[in-house]
Amino acid sequence: MADSPRSHTPENSAPAHREPSTHGQADPATDSTPAQIRRWRRYLAEEQAEAEIYRRLGESSTGRHKEILLKVSEAESRHSQYWKAKLGEHAAKTVSPSLSSRVLMFLAAHFGSVFVLALLQRAESRSPYQEDADASPAMAADEAIHEEIVRALANDGRQRLSGNFRAAVFGANDGLVSNLALVMGAGATGMSSTMVLFTGIAGLLAGALSMGAGEFVSVRSQRELLEASSPTQITLAVAPDLDLDANELELIYRARGMSPEAAAHRVKERLGYLDCDCDPSLSFRDPDPEDQDAPGGEHVALGTDLGAAGSSFCFFASGAVIPILPYLFGMGGMWAMVVAMALVGVALLVTGGLVGLLSGASPLARGMRQLAIGYGAAIATYLLGLVFNVAVL
Repeated sequence: MADSPRSHTPENSAPAHREPSTHGQADPATDSTPAQIRRWRRYLAEEQAEAEIYRRLGESSTGRHKEILLKVSEAESRHSQYWKAKLGEHAAKTVSPSLSSRVLMFLAAHFGSVFVLALLQRAESRSPYQEDADASPAMAADEAIHEEIVRALANDGRQRLSGNFRAAVFGANDGLVSNLALVMGAGATGMSSTMVLFTGIAGLLAGALSMGAGEFVSVRSQRELLEASSPTQITLAVAPDLDLDANELELIYRARGMSPEAAAHRVKERLGYLDCDCDPSLSFRDPDPEDQDAPGGEHVALGTDLGAAGSSFCFFASGAVIPILPYLFGMGGMWAMVVAMALVGVALLVTGGLVGLLSGASPLARGMRQLAIGYGAAIATYLLGLVFNVAVL
């Protein structure tokens, strides 16, 4: 989708009443060159594909996500009309959207929106409209706004994935790297294939149990610290019985970081002297117990302790089993280590690519970084194994 154009919903770049005509009137292609015609056809195909992507995402979503995505889909459909008008009679001949757009349409129909939105965020950051004089200035401006819309929607999914996903990715990566290094080091010392296999199995079990236990303690401790630091609703319960002359309620808000003026304002609210929060300078809010994203809520970004432990255990084990697969199937010696390195390399590229995808960064760059780190650790351990082998000899 690197070469795909994207124009953006007028509702998100200006007041909702703005008419599509502000994108500029598209003149029919009377004096256009063949290169322009081809480019506009490609733009039209991409806009139509994106309208379908957002429509499918919207239909599989709920709440405000559904509303926003369907409105963006409508906007993309309107933008495609710009290129139809620009093409005039040349619009009768259509072209297929890019391969990446077709893949995104498939993913939007069959997979969760967080993955597709992450890909869309990266794709939306690359647009030819800024440099193309045939695109209206408003459409180019919409591009930047549209990327921020996608970023905001994708962030909700990232927040809910970040805790357990972090544990899963770290678990898989640790299993891959640590057990590959263990197998490579053991193989380099001259151990038999059977001993290398049992060493790898022991490393798998020990590492998975250790990772699971560590994640459980880490997440549980972090949640307890956050819960201990979150404000409570006690101010509402005891406010009627407070000594108004001493007014210690104001000290609570001062302790939470408010200025003296803002704290005094909040006290008047709590005691009923003000029936609304009419001070626009106040950024502090008491936590709403029903708001899961507020301080004192469920800390969704952390995940749960059992979920993090389970993810870490399972993914460490799934990663750690890959380096010992050649030995499980009867291979040995140098060939077993070469095959293990190849299998782990593919897995590291996948885990790194997933991290890059969800973070909106380049999947290839993140995958190569994971590969370099993993291979570096394995080669270093192999060299140490050779040293010990020489020492024993």
